[in-house]
Amino acid sequence: MTAAIFYHPEAYSTSGPQLMGRNAAGQSFLRGFLRSRSQQEFALLVDDLNAVQHFEQKFASYIDGAEIEVISRANMERLGSKAVYYPGPQLEEPAWRREHFGSGLWSLCGITHTTSSAAAMDAIVSLMTAPVQCWDALICTSNSVQSNVGAVLAAEKEYLESRFAATKFTLPQMPVIPLGVDCDDFVATAEERLIARKNLRTTDDTLIVLYMGRLSFHAKAHPLAMYQALERASAETQKTVVLIECGWFINKHVEAAFAEAASSICPSIRVVRLDGRDDKQRRLAWSAADVFCSLSDNIQETFGITPIEAMAAGIPVVVSDWDGYRDSITDGREGFLIPTRMPPAGEGENLAFRHAIGLDSYDRYCGYTSSSVAVDIGKATDAFVALFQSAELRTKLGTCGKETARSRFDWSAVIPKYEELWAELGAMRARSPGQSDSAKLRPARLDPFASFSSYPTEILAHDTKVKLAAESVALAEIQLESIRELAMINFADTVIPSQEAAIHILSLLQFGPLTVREIQEQRAENPSSESCYKAIAWLAKVGLAEFT
Repeated sequence: MTAAIFYHPEAYSTSGPQLMGRNAAGQSFLRGFLRSRSQQEFALLVDDLNAVQHFEQKFASYIDGAEIEVISRANMERLGSKAVYYPGPQLEEPAWRREHFGSGLWSLCGITHTTSSAAAMDAIVSLMTAPVQCWDALICTSNSVQSNVGAVLAAEKEYLESRFAATKFTLPQMPVIPLGVDCDDFVATAEERLIARKNLRTTDDTLIVLYMGRLSFHAKAHPLAMYQALERASAETQKTVVLIECGWFINKHVEAAFAEAASSICPSIRVVRLDGRDDKQRRLAWSAADVFCSLSDNIQETFGITPIEAMAAGIPVVVSDWDGYRDSITDGREGFLIPTRMPPAGEGENLAFRHAIGLDSYDRYCGYTSSSVAVDIGKATDAFVALFQSAELRTKLGTCGKETARSRFDWSAVIPKYEELWAELGAMRARSPGQSDSAKLRPARLDPFASFSSYPTEILAHDTKVKLAAESVALAEIQLESIRELAMINFADTVIPSQEAAIHILSLLQFGPLTVREIQEQRAENPSSESCYKAIAWLAKVGLAEFT
């Protein structure tokens, strides 16, 4: 069985004006495939023959004289018996195109990146009615993504049953296969480390914490929990800490919001920002770091490649217990998983509604949803303290991370799983001769707290206990006012609790911990249309409340 790769230059390049995770993942996959494939020959499926020249120029050093068959729309019948890999979840159009030749001639194989965008959810929903077959596949990069895809498909199935009395549904396979990395790309020598730290003007006892990736508080990872935890850990350990944020901003407004928050929340931490689109600056960051941190809290994330890269570099990680991160890291082995919490299903229907009718953009939908996702700041602080105080622990976790990255996530370990899947799809085709009331919410716009309920560590419940984080309500009110003035907080004014509602809940907590049910009951005396669950989650997110 020979694989065919659908090649569109944009999907496999990191040199575009808007670098996204899918671009980096696509480029890394193709390099890994070319290096680790078991068969010398393979095919390229292109929409434009000019793409072939782009491929040969960009990946010439990985081709090694391979026999490459070029297939275009004009001769797609030559795809017969192959498995065609598409660098995204959009299989509807390829499936319809295949119908012109016979659905049993070749297999389709897509992959999930983010599953929260309208385009991605529409692509997933379309699988219910597109002419896909059981010998096709949509690779899910994490167990949480697989669960999310299943939730969206189940909602669409319910709609089709109700609307059309549909009884027969054919879906592709949905295996979980992780993304990979080239581990050798992240190995730094002792000399490189010394030079990198010298360039950053740090001393031997300075601790460098690295965040790598797109710098977006509304669509990637809100940095407030990281800033607060680093400030607390630095004070507790009396260590000099430098934070490297190696990434890129989408605009000056977001850049200013990061600078404002860091200055306000972690004034004792020196923050160095490097351009994550520059190979040399990325290399410097990986070489210099002592600890990696990514406290993702956003439904836009699905797998998370940077923690894998950190492990490949031998750097211990502090990451949120969130979607694909928990598939990659074992708490206490390669680093620490920091608990996350969000409201239960039903609490996000208004968010889904606003996005569905176009009132909120995709970025705001993601940002508004993440405003009710709380990362445990106390646990993050404890993790940093443990790592800051023990070079031995950092070495131990870093060594374990290297082993995990190489054995599970190096492309040499991942590509065989792709090839095994493609062979299984071919065998399925061979065994199938002669192929030849309504949903409340639009299935592709589910309540994010329902469809992404597998992402957090826990779901807030009636018996979840909450306590005041500050020493007094008076101090909490001062902190609340300061936090609400931050641009990266007040951007979500539409969905975060009002000042009145927040203060009311804080005042209820001044005499000791309460359960969510108890807070709801006491708030009944002060009626409000605002969600108690979301208000509590937000107060915990910004460090004014804690879960016990």
